[in-house]
Amino acid sequence: MLLGVLQLTDPFSVGVIAGGVTAIGGLFVAALAYRGYRRNGSTKMRALAIGIGLLTTGVFLAAVTTAVIGAGNGVVLLVRGLVTVIGLCTVLYAILIA
Repeated sequence: MLLGVLQLTDPFSVGVIAGGVTAIGGLFVAALAYRGYRRNGSTKMRALAIGIGLLTTGVFLAAVTTAVIGAGNGVVLLVRGLVTVIGLCTVLYAILIA
């Protein structure tokens, strides 16, 4: 289904499209934060860029990749959860420590 034609009324297709739009928006925000890091050399901005990228684009890519290789629903949820936790820890690092 993922590699076939997406139908807009199919709930799976709506989920993939919504996740893709979120990933693109998150990648744009992460790119802006990374640009701030490059301009100012701030490690906080670098960590924020990585965290936002993981929380949006990373989670989407991880879920799609595990689904395409044929992993079960539990594995997909586990991978999504791990990427989310790593992204949140990176954002927390950017806010508190760096």
